[in-house]
Amino acid sequence: MATYEIKMPKLGESVTEGTIVSWTVKPGDKVKEDDILFEVTTEKINAEIPSPVEGTVLKILSREGDVVHIGTVIAIIQLDDSDENELQIDNTTKEKPTTIEPEVKASAPLHVEVQELTEKEKPAEPLKNKPTQEDKVNKEDKNEEYRWYSPVVLHLAKEADISTEELDAISGTGYLGRLSKKDLNKYVLQKKQKATTPIAKASSDTESKPLEPIQQKTVSASIPSTKYDDNTVTKDMDAIGRIIADRMVLSKKTSAHVTTVVEVDVTRLVNWRNKNKDAFLKQEGISLSYMPPIVEATTRALKEFPKMNSSVDGYQYILKKEINIGIAVSLDDYNLIVPVVHGADKLSLSGLALAINKVASKARANKLTFDDIQGGTFTITNFGSYGNIMGTPIINQPEVGILGVGSIQKKPAVIETSEGDVIAIRHKMYLSLSYDHRIINGALAGAFLKRIADYLTNWEVQ
Repeated sequence: MATYEIKMPKLGESVTEGTIVSWTVKPGDKVKEDDILFEVTTEKINAEIPSPVEGTVLKILSREGDVVHIGTVIAIIQLDDSDENELQIDNTTKEKPTTIEPEVKASAPLHVEVQELTEKEKPAEPLKNKPTQEDKVNKEDKNEEYRWYSPVVLHLAKEADISTEELDAISGTGYLGRLSKKDLNKYVLQKKQKATTPIAKASSDTESKPLEPIQQKTVSASIPSTKYDDNTVTKDMDAIGRIIADRMVLSKKTSAHVTTVVEVDVTRLVNWRNKNKDAFLKQEGISLSYMPPIVEATTRALKEFPKMNSSVDGYQYILKKEINIGIAVSLDDYNLIVPVVHGADKLSLSGLALAINKVASKARANKLTFDDIQGGTFTITNFGSYGNIMGTPIINQPEVGILGVGSIQKKPAVIETSEGDVIAIRHKMYLSLSYDHRIINGALAGAFLKRIADYLTNWEVQ
């Protein structure tokens, strides 16, 4: 009978690997076309992967929790007779597995155990990084196998000024000998320690001893390991939590983070919303929040300060023509995801309200598509929904800025009038802007943030 190889599908722009969260099938199960095979998560999305064919699950080659490179075979399905007849396979030649990359459908997580794999059923080694033409020329006579590295490992290697040849020489403890971030951090730490350790003069009959392996159990090599007792409970991060952790550490290592804060008088905005929220709910069918005006004020400021709508590439920066605003959404488990409102500067206030409500609802229902989470150029996160007045958000790479929104509170304030200063009760809010100081200086960031504040203080519907 003919078989299909199920490969890890492409899971979005710039994504090179995915983590298998759970399998819904096991070897021997019958599946129909579009039946869900497994759930996968990446740094961008959670998705369920359906079967592209009807048949019987012959083998499952990756366990739950495995990080799998795009294109790696993870399961084999034996086709039914009907499928084989439709394919008109020539029985006189040796059958080769046919590969189909299944369509990805985002939906709620599933938690089904997968059958344990034997040694023979373990997956083949992940695909290697594609060599450049220069690499091919340099290694043409050596007949060496190219080694695959994750984007995080490559970034850390570049940051530590480690050459490709040096990277290839580092032994890995990951799956099938793969070099992990932990391995690279350990190597860099050993290298630094070796460089700073005084070298004693070796006797003629004594050889230098290599450094003892350094134990490292945390992301930061400087944090000592912790001994847990009976009064503590140790739990693993879920797949999304691990991705968020890696992305936050990577962002702090990539961008020079600086945060500036401004207090905004939004009394005029509050009065406008109170006056129009009932009519808006009746007309549009959704509640009118403060986020649409904040997004509109931000898009107007981004047009005036286009450098804030860019990304950094080495010693160059890339100005984005589109203004696509990411909105940080908190999920029920307190994880975060950032869906994107594309073309936010081209939408009316009601259009922004509908678009924000749509992506936020899809995020909480775990029904975001790849288009919903790609292409962001600037991000807004709202601390105020939990009553927090201020925060210092971490930049959503590869953007250069993120706006934090605090809660609105009544405060006494000095108001200038034609008859002199008076104290009045005003609605105040803090806005905090974290920006990448590699390209954005304090003057630009301050002017940009003040412009957003001015638009909100003197609020008028555009």
